[in-house]
Amino acid sequence: MKVLARPSRLSGSATISGNKSNTIRAVFFGTLAAGRSVIRNPSQGKDSLAAVEVCRRFGAAIECGAGTWTVDGVGMDLGVPSDVIDTMNSGTTLSFALATAALTNGFSFITGDYQIRRRPYGPLLNALQELGAVTFSSRGQGLAPVAVHGVLRGGSCRISGFNSQWISPLLFAAPLTREGVSIKVVDEPLERGYIDITIGWLRRQGIEVENRDYQAYRVEGGKTYRPFEEAVPGCWTSAAYPLVAAAITDSEVVLRGLRCDDFQRDKSILEVLRAAGADVETADDAIRVRGGRPLSGFEADCLDCPDNMPILAVLGTQAAGRTVLRNIHHARVKETDRPAVMARELTKMGARFELSDDVLTIYGGPLRGASVEGHDDHRVVMACTVAALAARGETEISGAEWVSISFPEFFQVMRSLGAEAAMA
Repeated sequence: MKVLARPSRLSGSATISGNKSNTIRAVFFGTLAAGRSVIRNPSQGKDSLAAVEVCRRFGAAIECGAGTWTVDGVGMDLGVPSDVIDTMNSGTTLSFALATAALTNGFSFITGDYQIRRRPYGPLLNALQELGAVTFSSRGQGLAPVAVHGVLRGGSCRISGFNSQWISPLLFAAPLTREGVSIKVVDEPLERGYIDITIGWLRRQGIEVENRDYQAYRVEGGKTYRPFEEAVPGCWTSAAYPLVAAAITDSEVVLRGLRCDDFQRDKSILEVLRAAGADVETADDAIRVRGGRPLSGFEADCLDCPDNMPILAVLGTQAAGRTVLRNIHHARVKETDRPAVMARELTKMGARFELSDDVLTIYGGPLRGASVEGHDDHRVVMACTVAALAARGETEISGAEWVSISFPEFFQVMRSLGAEAAMA
């Protein structure tokens, strides 16, 4: 499906729905708690729904309403899945499914779509083996499809900090092991904000995590999870698109449902917007951005917020001078090589880039309408749509349907604010 987008001036307010990283964790924590958990304001994206289907395979009974989900969890009485588990396009779901399978006394067979099947999970599989599970990658190199047999006993393991999706599931499973778990990170820890989200869920469960500067962790074993009722905070990653859209056009937008004290490090978008010269105000749960001001080049560290990288590239095209995005190498192994893909597609619109392994440099200048590819990547599609709102002429973006992965309301929200974006 394609979307045609034109230069637009935005105004008004919108409410941002729940964060998918929190939603997925809530579903898995609820599954491993014996009793009924209530999740309010969940993300309705396909990644979150993938987590629901996976947890149903392990025995949870889950009802998904418009604004509230209920999870009747099974505690440690996990069922052995009767069929292959499909995590669809969700890397977070795959990683937590691997850890859950390692707690199950039987074999689980886990896979995902074509993008998931090319993403490496070898470090997590090796760590699970160190802790007592049996794992097998059918194609080698830690790639799905994967077979996992529990039960984790606990102990110590070593793992790379390159991907938080290798560490978070170990922390999630650790309290449920007999011995507890000690984790040693053998290189620079990245994506620390997602680790914070996981630790936040553990602490709400009354479980202490010893975190030594993200280089080593210790979690005591012999614990259980208890049912809960939690509201999922609004998603800062999703909010970045309308916020940047307002900043790069002569617009004024107010977003609600966001919490500045949340663990999500993608809220750093506010700091970046201010560094670029945008007019940003925060009050309670309302974030206001006014456009129409000249923007200047900025530097941003994507170490802990790789998902913001595509929209930051768009912001950089509309900032005078040079913009530098650093620590982007882990954004290159997401659904796509996002730095390369964004540089390729925005170049079609007249932008100028320099790309190395770990740095993307953007030179600000006018954009023109063009036909660009979304590369089956929800964040690329949304970022290119925002770029089109500041370009001269009409832009055609392929893959509009992929926004349903994380922000299914994206086009609805943008149109409600005045964006001219119609399905072709």
